[in-house]
Formats: sequence, C-alpha cells, structure tokens
Amino acid sequence: MSEPAGRAEARTVEVTGTGTADAAPDLLTLSIGVECRRDSAVDAYAAAGEASAAVTAALRSRGVENRDIRTSGLNVRADVLWQEGRGQQVTGYVASSMLSVRLRDLASGSGIIAAAVEAGGNDVRLDGVQLGFADAAAVTALAREAAWADARAAASQLAALAGAELGEVASVRQQPVPSAPIPVGGMQRAFAADALTVEAGESGVSTSVTVAWELHPRSGMPPVP
Repeated sequence: MSEPAGRAEARTVEVTGTGTADAAPDLLTLSIGVECRRDSAVDAYAAAGEASAAVTAALRSRGVENRDIRTSGLNVRADVLWQEGRGQQVTGYVASSMLSVRLRDLASGSGIIAAAVEAGGNDVRLDGVQLGFADAAAVTALAREAAWADARAAASQLAALAGAELGEVASVRQQPVPSAPIPVGGMQRAFAADALTVEAGESGVSTSVTVAWELHPRSGMPPVP
C-alpha cells in the first residue's frame, strides 16, 4: 500500500549515550613466561621446557585448574651479534614460551604469582596482569542502564529545544566501548624475594547505546513545520 500523498515523514531525534559501571573484579589474568639462552637450540628449548613445566606445576599445586592455564606463545631464535669484518655471528640460542593464566581467587593471587616466579627462577618473565570479571553480564547491564539514561536525557533536551517532546522509540543500537586493561606492575623480570601485592580495587565496564525517538508536538502547541 502506498502512503497518502502529502503525508509528512515522522520527525525523529537520534542520540548516543554512554555509561560506565564499576564493580570489584573477580578474575585476574596473568601473563607469565620463561626465556632461556643456551649455546645450542636444543639446549635452549629443553631448558625452556623444564622451566615452563616447573611454573605450571607450581600453579597447579596452588589450586589453579588446567582450564585456566594456556600456552599463548612459543619461540626459538638465534641470538646474533654484528662483528666488524665478520658480519653477523650467532652467539647462542634463545627459547621462550608464554603462559596465560586465569586466577579466580584474587586473595591468593600474590602468593600464586610468587610461587610461579620462584619455580621458574631467573628464567621467569612477568609481562603484567589484568583484572576483570569472570562474568561481566551484571556489570554490563548496569552500564547499559546508565547509557540509556544518558541518551534519554540528551534527547529530551534536544526535543525541548525543538519545541517537541519524545514519543515512541524508533530504533536502538548498542555499541560496546572497549575498556582499557588495568595493568599491575610493569616489570620485565621479577624474583621471589621481591614481594608483590595485587590490589583488586574496582574495574569498570563501559558501553554505549544509540537511540532514535519519534518527536511529537508538545501538548498545547501546534506542530513545528
């Protein structure tokens, strides 16, 4: 069916609102690895394997489950040095591996990290930790409510400025806003003798919603052309 001739299209106002909700995190993701330098690639690879196995054994002994330990990187390379008149010379071989570990008991986090570092010895490397949520649904819902309130407030103001009022919702789109990781540390190498304390604090989840409302003439006022 065709629209009646001369019928004006419905006026709308579209606004994007953003919202953030904070809550205490319940998940700590740790990036920990080993790096071994030896005279041969075979020796370097074997040493890295032993150190990595010692680290994972320490993690498991502290209650970290297999599902929360994942190998995220493995590399063997030649260590070269430029020498005048001789060019690049191989001075040794470096083998490294990286583990991504999820810790669900934040209260034990410092002790677990210390145990892993002690097990790996001088070959261990910490690349930082990130705090977050095992299930962010509840926090995201609060952020979404805040984003909706932000959008509606802005839309109501714009409608009033246009001599109108908000009608029915015409469309809704949600676009998550990436949350920056919360780094702890910044160390390249760590040793068990150095005590590190992981403070959970609060983490934030952000999101945005784009909402379009129909504009209706304000009660008691003629339509604005």
